[in-house]
Amino acid sequence: MSVVPEELFKRRRNHNNTPKSVLLILTNYVVVLVGTSLFTSCNKISNFFWFIIAGLVAYNYFNIRRYHEEYNKVTVIAYVVSMVILIGVFIIYIATGQNC
Repeated sequence: MSVVPEELFKRRRNHNNTPKSVLLILTNYVVVLVGTSLFTSCNKISNFFWFIIAGLVAYNYFNIRRYHEEYNKVTVIAYVVSMVILIGVFIIYIATGQNC
C-alpha cells in the first residue's frame, strides 16, 4: 500500500482551474442564448432583452477590469472572436425564425 502525500488532497481556497476568461465567454453565451429564446419573437425583440444585454455588457466590463492581468493578447483575440460568433449566432437565430 502506497502512502499518498497529504498535499495532494489540499486545494487552494476557491480554486477551480478554469480561467476567468473562459468562464466569461461561457457566461456570455448562456445569457444571450437564454435571453434570446425567452424575450424575442418572430417580429419583436422585447425591451427586457436589451436590458439583459446592457447588464451583460456591464458584467463583462467589470470582470475584465477585475482580472485584467489574465487577459493577454491570445485571450483578448479569443474573446473578440467569441463575441463575433455570438453576434452571428444571434442574427442567424432571429433570421431563421427558430423561436416562432
